[in-house]
Amino acid sequence: MTDGRAGGPEDGLPGPRRGRAVGADLRGQAVAAVVRHGMGVRAAARHFGLGEKSVQRWVKQFRERGHVRPGRQGGSRSRIEPERERIFRILAARPELSICGLRDALAAEGLAFSTATVQRFLKRHRLERKRRLARRRRDRGKGPGAASGANPATPAGSIPSRSRHRGAGAPPDSP
Repeated sequence: MTDGRAGGPEDGLPGPRRGRAVGADLRGQAVAAVVRHGMGVRAAARHFGLGEKSVQRWVKQFRERGHVRPGRQGGSRSRIEPERERIFRILAARPELSICGLRDALAAEGLAFSTATVQRFLKRHRLERKRRLARRRRDRGKGPGAASGANPATPAGSIPSRSRHRGAGAPPDSP
């Protein structure tokens, strides 16, 4: 039982290549069959195992632009990119700003961006910022010795055991 379309398992021909990228060679052959050889769009699509709408779109593109190369895919325009000069001006005036500080400075000028957006912008332009806020959150609530790197689980004045760092039965260091 067929639905009137050529291609498929019944007649041994490959069906339309749905949802898959088609190279410029095959696009060019299908368009040439329509434009130069007078084949209909439907017949060319059937002959090359392509979607009819795709061939129709490529023929239109060829007539308008003179080529059938695929366009760029993906990628969206960044909302922060148009503010590039303003960001550079802020950073020149206040080079010590952290990522969150820059985000807040932009917010003060009426521009709301997430921290991640600001961070991606800075990375894209190879501008490094310190992550002071993350360090502050990590150290918050650990007490006065938190910034020194002391281990809060080890009581003051005691020496942590080295046995886990050495093989079992290793002799202690001699003085």
